[in-house]
Amino acid sequence: MTHAAISAARERDPSVTLSNWQDAPQNRWAFAHVDELVPTVDVRRGRGDAAAIRTKPAASAALDERVPELAGFLAGSFTDAFMVLQHGEIVDERYLDGFRPEDRHLLMSVSKSLCGLAVGRLVGRGLIDPQQVAGRYVPALVGSAFGDATIQQVLDMTVAVDYNEDYRDPDSHVQAQDRVAGWRPRRGNDAADTYAFLQGLRKSGEHGRVFQYCSAGTDVLAWVVESVTGTRFATALGTELWSKLGCEEDADITVDSGGFAFANGGVSCTLRDLGRVGELMLRGGLVDGRRVIPEAWVTETIRGGDPAAVASGSPFQRVHPKGSYRNQWWVTGNERGNYYAVGIHGQFIWVDPLSDSVIVKFSSWPEPMTEEWNRSHAAAFGTVNAALAVD
Repeated sequence: MTHAAISAARERDPSVTLSNWQDAPQNRWAFAHVDELVPTVDVRRGRGDAAAIRTKPAASAALDERVPELAGFLAGSFTDAFMVLQHGEIVDERYLDGFRPEDRHLLMSVSKSLCGLAVGRLVGRGLIDPQQVAGRYVPALVGSAFGDATIQQVLDMTVAVDYNEDYRDPDSHVQAQDRVAGWRPRRGNDAADTYAFLQGLRKSGEHGRVFQYCSAGTDVLAWVVESVTGTRFATALGTELWSKLGCEEDADITVDSGGFAFANGGVSCTLRDLGRVGELMLRGGLVDGRRVIPEAWVTETIRGGDPAAVASGSPFQRVHPKGSYRNQWWVTGNERGNYYAVGIHGQFIWVDPLSDSVIVKFSSWPEPMTEEWNRSHAAAFGTVNAALAVD
C-alpha cells in the first residue's frame, strides 16, 4: 500500500471499527483518535506552567541541508510527526498529512518505558524493592506466571511465561489481551478484565534466564504500582511522572471494563510532551534541575541488561548485535550509547548522548514491526545524530 493511500485516511472514514482500527489504512486516523474508539482516562499534567522549550531558528532547514534524504525518509516511513531536540532546544519539528502539534498520538509500547520510569520513581521512594517478587505486592498474582518473579525480572522481561506475542495471530495471547482491554471485539471465553487475565497466565520455565518480550509484564508492573500507591495506574502515572515533566498537555490512557489502564500500550500524548520524556532520560532523571527519577535508576537503565539473554539471531539482535533490555527500555550497545523506547507501527524515543539529542517520531506503519523498519529507522536516526554532532 502506498503512503498516499495511507495519507487519505487522515479524515474519519466510517469504515473504521473496533475490528480494524489497528490495520492500515484505518490506523492513520485511529492512532490520533483513540479516545473515539476505546474508553480512556486522563493522565494529568498537574497545575503548574509548562516548561518552555526553545526552538532554534531555521534549524529544520539546516538539518535538511545536512541530511538531504531526511524528508524522503519521513514521507516514505508513514510518519505522522517528527521532532529533534538538541541541548534541550527544538532543532527540527514536522507534522505530516494533517497531524497537528496539539494532537495526541497513540504510543503503543513506548507506554512501557513510561511505566518503567514510574516504577523507578517508586523504587527511589522506597515503595518498591526490585528484588522482591510481584506476589508480595499483589497477592492475587500468587500462582500465576508472575507471582514468584522478581520485580526486576518483570522489568527486564526475563519472566518465563506462556504468552504468544504474535500481533497478527487472532488466537495469540496478545490479541486476547487486546480484547480484554477493549481494543478488539470480545469473545465469549475472554477474561472479565485485565486483572483476571494476568492471574490466568502460567509459568513456562525458570525465570531470569532468557529474555522474553511479553506485554503482559508491564501490566503486572502497573498492578504493583496501584498496590503500593493505593491509586489507579493512570492517576499514579500522572502523579509520579507526567506532572513532573513540565508537560503542555494531559496525556490519556485506555481503560478496560474493570477500570484497569492499559499500561503496556495505551498511552497517547503530544509530540513535544513525549520529547520531554527523552530529555528526562538525557538529563539523568532531572527536569529543570529538579530530581524526578533517581540518577542510579537512569544510569542502570542505559547501561543495559544482559545481551546474552536476548535470543541469538532475533531481529533485535541482528540490528543491534550488542543490544539488551533493561527497565522497560531498549539499549543498543553501540559505540554512540544509543538507547530508546519503541512501539509497534513506528513510535520512537531515540536518545543519543554523544550529540546530546533526542529524536521522537509518531508513525502509522502498515505492519506492526519488521526487522527492515527497525534497521532503517536506526540508520536514519544515526545519520541525524551524526549531523547534529558537528555543532
